[in-house]
Amino acid sequence: MIDIDDIRAAERRIGDRVRRTPLLEADDRLWFKLELTQHAGSFKTRGMMNQIVAAATRGVLPSAGIVAASGGNAGLAAAYAARELGVPAEVYVPSTAPAVKVDKLRKLGASVVQTGNEYAEAYAAAVEWAQASGAYFCHAYDDPDMVAGNGTLGLELLSQLPGGFDTVLVAVGGGGLIAGMIAALSSSGISVVSVEPATSACLHEALRAGAPVDVPVSGVAADSLGARRAGEIAFELARDAGIASLLVDDKAIVDARRRLWDDYRLAVEHGTAAAYAALTSGAYLPAPGERVVVLLCGANTNPADLT
Repeated sequence: MIDIDDIRAAERRIGDRVRRTPLLEADDRLWFKLELTQHAGSFKTRGMMNQIVAAATRGVLPSAGIVAASGGNAGLAAAYAARELGVPAEVYVPSTAPAVKVDKLRKLGASVVQTGNEYAEAYAAAVEWAQASGAYFCHAYDDPDMVAGNGTLGLELLSQLPGGFDTVLVAVGGGGLIAGMIAALSSSGISVVSVEPATSACLHEALRAGAPVDVPVSGVAADSLGARRAGEIAFELARDAGIASLLVDDKAIVDARRRLWDDYRLAVEHGTAAAYAALTSGAYLPAPGERVVVLLCGANTNPADLT
């Protein structure tokens, strides 16, 4: 199980290889953590950087480099981290991955393979290639080093709001981000709330079933929150912490994304907007005086439909 010591070790390991991202005060009880400004456009750069550096430190990073599967953001993070560390990278993405993400992967120097219609199919192909080529497989979310790297975001939040906050709303795909946030913040008494699209709700269904289960995947946020099954690490941490798990529909996600643009000029992915949709739709109602952080985790989107 990942704990605060693992996250502190990750923080020392990745150091200034990742950005310290801004915190925007929306009002006196609401903040946006702007992780969308991270290298490669999402929080996943923290976890991928830690995963690759940790493998190199342990002497298990082969000359064949790394291979990753992604709906887009994990692949971008892997490609960026590999480029910065001088490591070859091959990234498998579904054929449905947004063109903006595929184009950026290639600009970052990764070899890109598009296969299947959803993340699970790209994942299977990537695992097969890793076994055949000897490349180091970097999991997009269910890996201890990935989770610990993501958790550095939680430590950063604690340092940015020394007066404290009560709750952080986190959009969830496979669970790598929320797992890191739970591990980083649970000992501080801060509530971590899971927000998922109703059409791609693998952690919600895992918590209801008592174990990770396969779920159908669809909807406007499927490119970034479209994991078919929650990671074991995320499930165990979420279960043990007893976190709240909320669902929002596509209409609420689209509306929240538009509001982030109209009100704050923040261009985010639909998956990222899911966290804010919990507030704008009323799925999450803060108590009087409750201090809430909304984690805005990714910006790899085509902004054409925001204007």
